[in-house]
Amino acid sequence: MAIMTDGDSADKGHIGGSRPRIGRRGLTAPLRHTGGVPPGPDHLPTGAVMPGLRLESWRSRAVLGVVLVSMAAGFGQFGVVAALGDVARAFGRIGDQATLADQAGLSGTVLGAGLGIIRLASLLALPLTGLADRLGRRPLLLATVSAGLVVTVVSAASPGYWWFVAVFALGRPLLSAASALSQVVAAEQTSSHDRARAVALVTAGYGIGAGLTAIVHSLASSTLGFRGTVALALVPLALVPVVARWVTEPDRFAVADAARDHPTPVLGAVGPRFRARLLVLVALAFAVAMMTGPANTFVFLYAQNVRHLSGAVTASMVLAAGVTGLVGLLVGRWMADRVGRRPTGALGTVGIALAAALAYSGSRTALAVGYVLGVLAGSLLAPAVGSLVNELFPTEVRASVAGWFLVAGVVGASVGLVAFGAVADAGDRFGLAALVTVLPFGLGAALFWCVPETRGREPEELWPSG
Repeated sequence: MAIMTDGDSADKGHIGGSRPRIGRRGLTAPLRHTGGVPPGPDHLPTGAVMPGLRLESWRSRAVLGVVLVSMAAGFGQFGVVAALGDVARAFGRIGDQATLADQAGLSGTVLGAGLGIIRLASLLALPLTGLADRLGRRPLLLATVSAGLVVTVVSAASPGYWWFVAVFALGRPLLSAASALSQVVAAEQTSSHDRARAVALVTAGYGIGAGLTAIVHSLASSTLGFRGTVALALVPLALVPVVARWVTEPDRFAVADAARDHPTPVLGAVGPRFRARLLVLVALAFAVAMMTGPANTFVFLYAQNVRHLSGAVTASMVLAAGVTGLVGLLVGRWMADRVGRRPTGALGTVGIALAAALAYSGSRTALAVGYVLGVLAGSLLAPAVGSLVNELFPTEVRASVAGWFLVAGVVGASVGLVAFGAVADAGDRFGLAALVTVLPFGLGAALFWCVPETRGREPEELWPSG
């Protein structure tokens, strides 16, 4: 719940301002124990919430606000993926040979390198998410999504391919930080009972934003081109001031912020006692991104420029994936809460690898089925891994951990894109590229059993004692 000044309502926050504190600004719910200092996590029973925290329902306006921010980030980030075929045609040259460069307009190596640069730019999201542990979740969340959308709109005017890559890459870390912080805020605003639902809803928001970009481009590519598709980021940008009224600072951050000193921020600083868990999650993020990076990014280029699917068929494929994505989120949320975060995440990880191999195996039917099943598997994974990442660490480093998880994913996706493009160029076969660079990383599912199961537990219970 929000930290409010006397007489203010929860929806009258603003970007910037002083950092939330206990005292003059006060907690929305009083501490229910002597001395006004929350008890340590070692004294909390299983499933208990630290006294003094007012938490939200997954359906609350505070959670829906970060869902809309996540949707805006997805809309802005996915423009280059949805319009990749048009980007290749606009800046390249279609030939009559069977090579990938002649079919697409640009070679797989050039496309992979450009996309890899855009992905690698997200490394700059690490200091941005880390600053949220110092300055607060809300101001960083709103500032990054606003600035990221502005830069994305500017990229539509790029005069050449590498100019487009450079400008679009400037907005990528801002939108990546906004996406990562959306999950942090949703997790901190909710209890164990609602957390997987809230994380699933934030993931759905990102997917809806990305899906809208893909559908709009598929149906209106001849009118909009890649420039019009990317420039549509103006729409969510105009809505950010409205959404900002719903976004609030979590009580968990206010308590942690008031209880510690405030040294100069360091890039994603995470103490030694948390690093073993962090290394496991970093490895897991790398493995998943090695699969999802090329599998998701090349799919529309493959559909439009290689398999020559019509815009209507591509849009139908995206709509079908939207349905299976919703099913995946619902089932993933249920499994994460009933079966556990680890088995649910492992199942989703293996599913992503198998679906990607199917999608690029050669036929139009396999492409459609593989894409739809890949979205299902990714949606199944999201509530489990999103909850796990936020539950395994205390509030004072949670945003920094989200930054490292994001960075590992960026590196994995970038390596995957370059490798996928190079293999596809060498053999003129997307199927071979998927088998070599995607399928083996499904074994990363085993990493889930290197960290504790967090189902039914609050983050306060899982803090390692110092």
